[in-house]
Order: sequence, then structure tokens, then C-alpha cells
Amino acid sequence: MPSHSRGPNDSGEFYERVSRALGLMSQGERIRLLNFNTPQMRAFHLSWIAFFLAFFGWFGVAPLMVIVRDDLDLSKAQVGNTIIASVAITVVARPIIGWLCDRFGPRLVYTGLLLLGAIPVMGIGLSQNYETFLLFRLAIGVIGASFVITQYHASVMFAPNVVGTANAVTAGWGNLGGGVTQMVMPLVLSAVMLFGASEFLGWRIAMIFPGAALLLMGAAYYLFTQDTPYGSYANLRAEGRIPSASSNRGSFLQAARDYRVWVLFLAYSACFGVELTINNIAALYFHDRFGLSIAAAGIIAGLFGLTNLFARPLGGIAGDWAWAKFGNRAKVIVLGTVLLLEGLSLVLFARMTALPAAIGAMLIFSLFVQMSEGATFSVVPFINRRALGSVAGIVGAGGNAGAVAFGFLFRADLSTQTALLYVGIAVTAVALLVLLLRFRADG
Repeated sequence: MPSHSRGPNDSGEFYERVSRALGLMSQGERIRLLNFNTPQMRAFHLSWIAFFLAFFGWFGVAPLMVIVRDDLDLSKAQVGNTIIASVAITVVARPIIGWLCDRFGPRLVYTGLLLLGAIPVMGIGLSQNYETFLLFRLAIGVIGASFVITQYHASVMFAPNVVGTANAVTAGWGNLGGGVTQMVMPLVLSAVMLFGASEFLGWRIAMIFPGAALLLMGAAYYLFTQDTPYGSYANLRAEGRIPSASSNRGSFLQAARDYRVWVLFLAYSACFGVELTINNIAALYFHDRFGLSIAAAGIIAGLFGLTNLFARPLGGIAGDWAWAKFGNRAKVIVLGTVLLLEGLSLVLFARMTALPAAIGAMLIFSLFVQMSEGATFSVVPFINRRALGSVAGIVGAGGNAGAVAFGFLFRADLSTQTALLYVGIAVTAVALLVLLLRFRADG
């Protein structure tokens, strides 16, 4: 393990002292995808599946918005407001969830979030007007904080040489839920309508399915995972094997005072914030611009999220490789480069006027969006191990803050193409800022 580029608050001394005491280093230095016996790999698989289903609930209504818009007689501005609401609450929820992870451990926090998040997902079908639909979309957004727990659990379980890859794969495979829901929810609606339901009733019934999946996943997470390879935070603290919960009381302020956290906040707003925005608008965009059916628009929109299968892991792998060869600074260069390519490819996508060209440009753009996400969270565990949950929560909130900011562009009196162009320019500017990021040992 390289010794370069480790400052006193980075992942070195503190991580190794705690991890070796727990036996983490012997089992957490490799990712064995087909091994379900170790606590590390159970947490790995259940965390990405939980995040996948959380995404399914979070954006389950997005591919049905053409019908919802007609059912509730929503204006363009009102649709835009619901898009903003779906991601706005997560800006607040993610830092809180990160702090809770530091205090109580990922197992209990994830279980509670999944069980509570299922309620508004199933309840949104009770909406009768714009106001009630907006409130449900706002409440559903809390489930987006699941990302922080996924990243926290992977960071705790795996060693520095693979932690970027573990974070990127669990998040990337979880993000697949954003693409799959675009394809599957129109099919669920069609299946419901086969039993005689109208479109207006069908979308309401269809939303029960992702909510029920969240309930089952909450129970599974409680039964089959643990906070660390050696048990729960509560037991380990009672035995004096890890720092007490009281030592984390100032973790949020400690993270918030570090400028590097806020640079990564902006970086994540420029990648995951863009992905959330595309998840919300893609089906409507392809339906309205190219005259596609709801099902066809959903399938094409879903392609954007499916690249998470390999693209986000690729960003994490690149970050880990760069760290092993050249240290923390190399991770930053990887992140800045893929963000720059994301911004340029988004500008290209915004200029496409033919359907085949638009699909091709979208796929190139999605590759760099998700590589940027993986590269961002390959850096996060190296900022401050003592405040890992708070750092992950603040950076994770950046994605939703970006989505909120970009959402105002899409509700303004602008064409979708113009709004996408402005977003691409903003991403390019953030990429240049990221390249200024320094670690304490970088000089």
C-alpha cells in the first residue's frame, strides 16, 4: 500500500488502526463478487440492491409523467416543480443520514430509511391534485439519501486499495435502478391495465410495486447485514474496539470546515446532479421532441442509466489505479478529466436534432457522467476518516443540490436543448475548479 499523499486526516493511520483491530484488512482488500459468505460481500451486494430498489421507488413515477400530467392537469411549471421537489429534500436528508451513520451504523439507518421511504412511494397514488402530488414527490425524495449509506457501508468494509472500486460498483449497480425503472414501470402499467384499469387508475396502482419492494428490502437488510465484519457499532463500542459515538459529535462541523469537501460537493453536483436531472426529463424529452410513444421514450431514456453497469465502476477503478501509482493528486486529475469530458459531451447531446444521433450522443455523455460519479467517491474516503459519514453526506447532497439548480432551468422559459447546453457549460467550469483540489501532503 503506497504511503504517499497521506495527510493526518486522510485515510492512513486512523483507518489502519481501526481496520486492523477489526480484522478488516485481511478480508477487505479484495472484492470477490461470487462470495456471499463474508460480511464484506454481503454488505456489498445488499447495499447495491437496496440502492437499486431505492432508485426504483425514487423515480418510479418519472416514466409515467406523461399520464400523470394529463390526469392531474399539470402545467409545464408545475411539472418542473415536482421534478425539483423529488431531489430538493435529499439535499437536507443526505448530510443527516451521513451523520446518523457515524452515530448508529449503516445497518439500522438503512433499514429505517427503506421502511419509512416505502410509505410515500405507495402513497403517491392517492394524489388528487398538484399540491398533494408535489408533497408526495417531496417526501419520496428522502429515499435518495440511501446512496450515502451504500457508500458508507462499502467504505467501512473495504481497504484503501479497493475502496474506490467498491464504492463505484455498489453505487453504479444501484444507479441502474434509475435506468431500469424507465423501462419497467411502463410495462408494469401495461400489466395493470390488462386487468381493466384505465391509464389514470393504472399509474396509481403501479406505484404500489416499488413500495412493496422497499419494505421487503428493509427487512432483508436488517436480517443479513452487520455494521462491520465483527458486529454492530453498539457492541464494538461497548468493548472499546472502535471510537465511541461521542467522538463523532463534531464530525459534521469538522467535515464542513474542509474546503476539499465543498469542491467535491460541486463535483458531485456536476455529475450525479446531471444524472438525476436526465432521469426526470429524458422520457418527456424524447416523447415531446421526437414524437415517441411512452414505452419507446422510456426504453431510450432507460439506456442512459444502464451504462451504470460498467461506467461508474470504471471511474472508481481508474481512481484506485491512479492512487496506487501516483497518490491522491492523481485521483483528482482523473476526476477533473472525466468531468471535463462529461461537460463537452453534454453540449454535443444538446445540439443533436436527429433521433439516432441524439441516442448516440446520450450514450457517450452517460459514460462520462457515471465515470465522474465513481471518480468522485474514490476520493471521498481519503478526505477525513473520522468524519466519513458527514463527508459522504455533504458530498452526496451536492448531487441533489445540482439537480435542484438544474431543475430551475427546465422549468424556465427555455427550450430543453438550451437548458442542456447551459448545464454542459456549468459542468465544464466545475471540472476546471476540481483540478485545483489539493491534499495536505501534495504541498
